Order: sequence, then structure tokens, then C-alpha cells
Amino acid sequence: MLVVDSQVHIWGADTPDRPWPVPPAGLKAVPVHNNGIPYTKEFVIGEMDKAGVDRVIIVPPSWEGDRNDLALAAAAQYKDRFAVMGRLDIYREDAKEQIRNWLKQPGMLGLRFALHTPLLERPFVSGELDWVWHEAEASGVPVMVLVPHRLMASIARVAERHPDLKLVMDHLGLVHGKDDEAFAGLGELLALAKYRNVAAKASIMPFYTEDKYPFRKLHSHIRQVFDAFGPKRLFWGSDLSRLPCTYRQGVTMFSEEIPWLSTEDKAWIMGRGVCEWLGWKI
Repeated sequence: MLVVDSQVHIWGADTPDRPWPVPPAGLKAVPVHNNGIPYTKEFVIGEMDKAGVDRVIIVPPSWEGDRNDLALAAAAQYKDRFAVMGRLDIYREDAKEQIRNWLKQPGMLGLRFALHTPLLERPFVSGELDWVWHEAEASGVPVMVLVPHRLMASIARVAERHPDLKLVMDHLGLVHGKDDEAFAGLGELLALAKYRNVAAKASIMPFYTEDKYPFRKLHSHIRQVFDAFGPKRLFWGSDLSRLPCTYRQGVTMFSEEIPWLSTEDKAWIMGRGVCEWLGWKI
């Protein structure tokens, strides 16, 4: 079975030669992921080999700004193991032209936006992102989006207006809390399943429970998403740098510990589905 992780960050140190941008007011200067200690492509490859992960989709982290250089370099060096959902500065003068040529970058699969805090969601709520959905749809560029459950209705309008735009809802829309608190708004995500251009990313699930491996408290929530989206639109992911268990356990909680998933279901969820959705050739 092909195992493809739909989200891992890599990043470099904050140095004078390659400084992190000064964060806007309201954002933390030091990321919670791994206490900010860099995650290199070599480190991730080693972790993948130990955990039995064949491929990883790199999502450049917000604290490095809107740069994709390390991610694209990793994808260039490890063509069969890394690909990228990249960041875009929507305020650049050439942003539209960038989207039109986005997929010409070797290793690039699409765009990713994190809109999960009051500060980060402003461009979405204000309509400043509206042109991005149009350009991405026209250029065949898939988009991963992290938004809280309370904004899912707004995503529904995007999905309806742009039926050829492939959208992936990161972390099932989870942004805070544990167990019932974290999943209280899950119904808002489930309502998006009727749009055939929307998929759900079951990433960093162990972070949102107080339970221990094999995280059985998560199984009923995952079942709801599975029943709504089906195995072909439900993608496993780890968000490795804040995973509260071993990488291998992050894999096997889906591949071995959920009894109602068939072998075919697991093949889609663990890798085939996200590769087909994003156009990463198997």
C-alpha cells in the first residue's frame, strides 16, 4: 500500500542570511511546532523511512513567510518522495501571473492557505481572496485551506461558485480544543461533502484528543467524515512537527487500528486518493 502523508512542514533556522519575517501583531514569533527547531528535508526523509511513509506533501510553514524555496529544493532532490503545496503572497503585483504559471514549477502540486485565526482569516472574509479562487480554477491549481468550522459555510459558497476548483479542507477544520470540544462543529465540515470538488484532510488527528494510541476516541468522528466524503475524498496526514505520538503510530492508527476500514478504503485514504486528487503521478 502506498503511504502518502498529506502534510509535513520543513523549515530552516532564523538567520541573518535567511531571516524569518517579522510576524504581524497577534501572531507568535516562535512557532509551536518543534519549538521552532528546524525540520530539514534530510530529517524528514529519515523519519519517513522509519515510519514506512513513501511520500510526503510539504506545506511550507507560516513563520517562514510566503516562501517555497526549501520545499521546492527538497522536491527537486527527492523527486519520488516530496511534492509541494506552496504559499502565495496575494498582494504581489505579479500574483495572478504566478498562479497561471504555478504548476510549471517542478514538484509543485497546488496552493495552500492557512485562514484559521481572526487575523489570518481577514483576506478571506473581506473578499480579497475572491480573485484567487477564480485564477486557481482557471489554471487547474488545487488548493488546500485551513479554516475553522465557523467559516465552512463561506467555503461552501466558494465551492459552489467554482465547481472546477479542487479544494481540500485541512485538519477536518479543527483548530483548537480536544475531543468533543474540538469536534463540536464537525457538522459544518460534513455539509461540504455534497460538493464533489471538496475533499477532507484527516491530518494531525492525535493532537485533538486526550486519548492515547490507538486513539479510539477519534474513531467515531473519523467515521462521520468517512461516511460523508467516502474513501476517495478523505486523505490521511500527520503534520509531523506537532504530532503527539510516534510517526509510525500516526500511520498505523489509520492503517491498522480502525476495524471498519477495508483494505481498499485504506489504500485510498493512506495515499492513492490524495495523489489522484492533486495529480501526483503514482
